[in-house]
Amino acid sequence: MAVAVEGLLRELAPQVLGTLVRRYEQFDLCEDAVQEALLDASVQWPRDGVPDNPRGWLVTVAARRVIDQVRSEHARRRREESVAVSVAADEFVAPAPGEERAGDRDDTLTLLFLCCHPALSEASQLALTLRAVGGLTTAQIAGAFLVPEATMGQRISRAKQRIKATGAEFRMPPEDERDDRLRVVLHVLYLIFNEGYTTTSGPELHRAELTGEAIRLTRAVLRLLPGDGEIMGLLALMLLTEARRPARTDADGRLIPLAEQDRSLWDRRLIAEGVELVTKALSTTALGPYQVQAAIAAVHDEAATAGETDWPQILALYGVLAGIEDNPVVRLNQAVATAMVKGPRAGLGLLGELAADDRMAGHHRLAAVRAHLLEMDGDAEGAVAAYREAARLTTSLPEQRYLEDRAARLS
Repeated sequence: MAVAVEGLLRELAPQVLGTLVRRYEQFDLCEDAVQEALLDASVQWPRDGVPDNPRGWLVTVAARRVIDQVRSEHARRRREESVAVSVAADEFVAPAPGEERAGDRDDTLTLLFLCCHPALSEASQLALTLRAVGGLTTAQIAGAFLVPEATMGQRISRAKQRIKATGAEFRMPPEDERDDRLRVVLHVLYLIFNEGYTTTSGPELHRAELTGEAIRLTRAVLRLLPGDGEIMGLLALMLLTEARRPARTDADGRLIPLAEQDRSLWDRRLIAEGVELVTKALSTTALGPYQVQAAIAAVHDEAATAGETDWPQILALYGVLAGIEDNPVVRLNQAVATAMVKGPRAGLGLLGELAADDRMAGHHRLAAVRAHLLEMDGDAEGAVAAYREAARLTTSLPEQRYLEDRAARLS
């Protein structure tokens, strides 16, 4: 019962917060009220049962907290009066079955746009999205990003104050800004997933709570915009990548590279859903970078063994991706695909160009790929040095241990 309630509350949290922010236009006050309502529900519902209209229950409890807070602040007397006037009496009553009201609409997408406001830093967008839309507590977010809870609390508080200072209204962006803002939303969800799949630092290789939240939120966005090919592509990419997670580590938590994974452990249900999504996106919508990345992931996932991977197709897809979104990470992966098709020296030649790019120079992934290609080329001494350099540069303990093990094996 408690687990089911937790899942329901996680799903309802952004809808309830969206309703309150649209109604009262005070993000920080409404967010605090919703958190208190969720806490009340997490205690009462497992004990007394889930109400017939759980969303209405949460809206009612949270709205009363907002009004109580306004009433307690004498300096906001006029705001209290305007709020009281603006709230219809029947908004605190659950609607009859089948009855719809404007207040029952799902504002999750509007809330996502607000949390991903361009005035916020990337770190603040991530934190605020996980708190307001993902329903994670400050402690959970702090734990995921390995920072003290107080630090994360300050970051979230500053983000809310920054949104307030910009005068941002709770509404969808204008038509001419919507596509750009949607790209920001998708990028934030992509970053949340990546941080969960391969944590940037700490003892764990992955954090399932973050990948799970990223997938859940992307599903929610797709329900709201079902015809968008890039949302389909992003969700497909997440599913196809997440499907491999059970095979990425051994019993001791050691990283297992893709080529050595036991593919019988991969989640075939997620793979089937991801392939279906990316196929639909590619055949019905304009091509975008997430769709191409998902197509690459699908080629990997559909190969029965590492030796059966269609590397020429992957190399061709990276060529398409570079034409859409050229960046050093794409070119790094393109170098690996080139090495698999044309030989390690061809891949190493491309790495030489990347070493001159300030965005990639000194990154552990560049050193790790160089080590792998040198090992493929038979240069054990060069590979050992590159593996050790990559191990020194990474802040992820599982990656560090894997890279050191590779170096020791070749020494």
